[in-house]
Amino acid sequence: MADVDTRLLRYFVAVAEHLSFTAAAKALYLAQPSLSRQIRQLEARLDVALFQRASTGVQLTAAGTALLTAARAHLADWQHTQRLVRSAAAAERGALRVGFVATGWGALARQARTLLSQRHPGAIEPKRLDWGGEPQALREGAVDIAFLWLPADTTGLHVEPVGTEARWVALSRGHPLADKDSVTIHDLRDEPVMWTRRAPAAWVDWWAVNPRPDGSTPRWGPENDNVEEMLEGVATGAAICISPESMARFYTHPELTWLPITDIAPLRIALAWPQDRTDPLLHAFAHAVLASTA
Repeated sequence: MADVDTRLLRYFVAVAEHLSFTAAAKALYLAQPSLSRQIRQLEARLDVALFQRASTGVQLTAAGTALLTAARAHLADWQHTQRLVRSAAAAERGALRVGFVATGWGALARQARTLLSQRHPGAIEPKRLDWGGEPQALREGAVDIAFLWLPADTTGLHVEPVGTEARWVALSRGHPLADKDSVTIHDLRDEPVMWTRRAPAAWVDWWAVNPRPDGSTPRWGPENDNVEEMLEGVATGAAICISPESMARFYTHPELTWLPITDIAPLRIALAWPQDRTDPLLHAFAHAVLASTA
């Protein structure tokens, strides 16, 4: 399978798991015609039919069933290989790469970094990740340990909860709700929400509270690739965004108002690392963080 692009295998696995090109395309943030072309390209390369397509739905063929098992194993092996190579390179220079998204879990991270830097000067390397990118970065070895925003796929990871944060909404300064002390998710029912295709679809839905408690779907506003783009979009009045409370403190903006949302679940934050990692520096960092939460 070495001559098959791992991207095609990921697309195939998505369709096989959803048994729907429409649902898989949505999860992958791809146009359905583009995904269909990619799968047909894979079928042509392998010279087999992987799916039985019918008006009633999609089913795996015998070849598709065989490929699904092999594809999952191949992707897992490649992920493991990336982690080994990248981790070895970091270990060679005595570095511990700590991943985070936006504000991560700032105070705890800084305390642990200060403590360890006294014994290991320059060893801690903070690495900012894409929205929802912490689990994948850990599995692929892009970082050694990360502050993980939950809910997330924690398969293969050791996870230690470290705290929670209320979810707040950012509004443009002139928004009709901006003079309130707090809001409910119902207050935001007609507001377009900033979103990103860089994160898993489930991550996007959780932050947008999709579906809403009344069963409705949020209105989707402009896309963004990072926190700065998101907040600029909100400042223009094009949309709102729902974010952890720490972002209201760390990302001040003269054209923004931040308000707590009183009736939705808070963000849970954990420290996570691959289950097979036994590095002394990694565990020293984890111990320092967890001791700060005790």
